[in-house]
Amino acid sequence: MVPVPLVTFDRHELGGSRKIGFDSPPWLQTGSPDCSFDFSGRMLELISDISQTCPEFFKLDPNKILVTITRARNIRLHGLQARVTPMRFEGGNIQCKRGNRNYEVQQYYVDGREIYYLVTFCLPRFQDQTLENKLVTVFHELYHISPEFNGDLRRHQGRCAWHTHSKKSYDVQMLHMAREYVSTTRKPYLHDFLRVDFAQLIHKHGGIHGSVVPLPRLVPTSRAAKVS
Repeated sequence: MVPVPLVTFDRHELGGSRKIGFDSPPWLQTGSPDCSFDFSGRMLELISDISQTCPEFFKLDPNKILVTITRARNIRLHGLQARVTPMRFEGGNIQCKRGNRNYEVQQYYVDGREIYYLVTFCLPRFQDQTLENKLVTVFHELYHISPEFNGDLRRHQGRCAWHTHSKKSYDVQMLHMAREYVSTTRKPYLHDFLRVDFAQLIHKHGGIHGSVVPLPRLVPTSRAAKVS
């Protein structure tokens, strides 16, 4: 089994600039300063806690989610923050017919477990948002996952299938969920890393690493389409 590739951000990403408040507050639990910060691992722990705390996400199986990171193309705070990539077609179907051909989604496995979703965060842009914005982004992406957790996305009625009629209203709903989670979780230390920015994490840990995989491809197949 080929291990999931990793990418590492280190102090070279920061240049020579320093700023007031550069050090991470010592009371925040982000892990040992002797080790590079494992963004994918820590984010997956957070997602696991959300799935155990918030009723809307009780069906999420963190063992079938792969958290990955990607490098922002520029230093602007606005732009892609995160995305969720489904590994199956509508309704959780393994195959989809387009024209005269059947297609399957390229599958990923981690320790023998099939991955149903990739959840990707864009660094350093995501980590440099406010705590509230980061939490809204996390909940925004998780809520895109089908409530059946079948490898498909959540589909709303009407033309606006992904964000209902208003992305702003969608994010307001996510904000309420995020605030409820923060007030009820028994493991508040799991989102301590969201209370600091990219430079503070780098400064404390010397680096940030995470999983990186290419987006899955559509693979033509000669097998007959089978509905799951």
